[in-house]
Amino acid sequence: MSGSYGITILYISVFIVLAWLLLWIVRNEPMCTGSGIPQIKGILMGKMSMNWASVLFSKLVGGVLAIGAGLSLGREGPSVQMGACVGQGISRSIIRTRYEERILITAGAGAGLAAAFNAPLAGVIFSLEELHKGFSPVVLMATVTAAVAATTVTQLLFGIAPVFHIGELELFPFSMYLALIGLGLYIGVLGRIFNPSLLLAMDVYDRFRVKGIYKPLIPLALAACLGFVLPEILGGGNRLVDALSVNAYPLYFLCILFVGKFLFTAICFGSGVPGGIFLPMLVLGAAGGSIFSNLLVSFELMPAMYAGDIIVFAMAAYFAAVVKSPVTGSVLIMEMTGSFEHLLPLICVSMTAYMTADLTGGKPVYEELLNRSLNKADGSQDHHLGRRITLEVLVESGSPADKSRIMDVDWPVDTVIVNIKRNSQRIVPRDNIQLLAGDYIYVLINEMEIVSVRKLVEGAVLPKR
Repeated sequence: MSGSYGITILYISVFIVLAWLLLWIVRNEPMCTGSGIPQIKGILMGKMSMNWASVLFSKLVGGVLAIGAGLSLGREGPSVQMGACVGQGISRSIIRTRYEERILITAGAGAGLAAAFNAPLAGVIFSLEELHKGFSPVVLMATVTAAVAATTVTQLLFGIAPVFHIGELELFPFSMYLALIGLGLYIGVLGRIFNPSLLLAMDVYDRFRVKGIYKPLIPLALAACLGFVLPEILGGGNRLVDALSVNAYPLYFLCILFVGKFLFTAICFGSGVPGGIFLPMLVLGAAGGSIFSNLLVSFELMPAMYAGDIIVFAMAAYFAAVVKSPVTGSVLIMEMTGSFEHLLPLICVSMTAYMTADLTGGKPVYEELLNRSLNKADGSQDHHLGRRITLEVLVESGSPADKSRIMDVDWPVDTVIVNIKRNSQRIVPRDNIQLLAGDYIYVLINEMEIVSVRKLVEGAVLPKR
């Protein structure tokens, strides 16, 4: 009996020590909390700054401790932030301009995602679609180079196998595409409630004033208990996706897995410990897709041979509904599962889920998390900001700048147009030059005005009624 008590005391002590270490890491480096992707978006928008070396170390150690302890968090968001830290570190080491630093941060972030998922193309598209929010030849080339290099190193060290081992998937017949529309609607609704749940969990911690060691200790204590009751939902969830694709779980157990993973992810992420939601999102999509395929097979609406396809499609759909980046989600799942012949159904179900979430008022999760962080900020980072940088932006059709003369656009104070690239021509920027959709303009601005300039050049104007 005394031996069993000793093991129990040791077990509890380990989790208390882990909670204390996570608290110490987050207190010493607040920028390492959570996923890290909202922080990178904030830096690229000129609203945040970071000490790259401190964040790199804190994110690495904190992420290993949190995910290793069984918390429902992913390594992909931290990998994106650590990649961005490396990009910024290289920029600072060789003394590049702020414009070049932004490119290296974006490229490093894409390389981090590519390395984490063994998916170079997804890393490139994520950088353009989610971080840069537009197409730039300079950013594209830098990100492709970084993503390919990162993936090459990853494959040399860990092999070329895909992240998920779902096995051989059947070609999904075109006659069953109506089921994909239903899957997209269903997953879109599930994804729509994910973002508010994360924000609610964070608000609950604040509302009940859970502070100090209790904040990381709550999810750690829950993980310690779930290890004996429902170990399938612990950690990121790679093995759960593999298990869902080969095991015929009963419907009630699939519902338990989805609800348990959903709630546990919200509790873990809400605590603010280092760790992302990228992989848990995909796992939730897989669990939701497994429920959907189970129902279709039970009612003889679909042969059981296509159950694996539905799980794969549901992961892409859930990502599209939550992150609002359907192309990234489709390409990511295609690379992660090795199912390259399923791009058309992946795009179909992803766009359906995206539209469902969008029409019901859903917003991108990383933007919501960033806005929450900015609203809570007390201005403690402002002394790092306000520097002059050169920004490359693409004039989009329907924006305030489209078909307007430079002098007629309501630019922020002290904005200087330094260059205009139209096709292969370089145009000297004069006040009476008319900007056209497709022009790349290079603007010298205050770093705090990045969002304002992007709205003028890239934001579409709604037609008057």
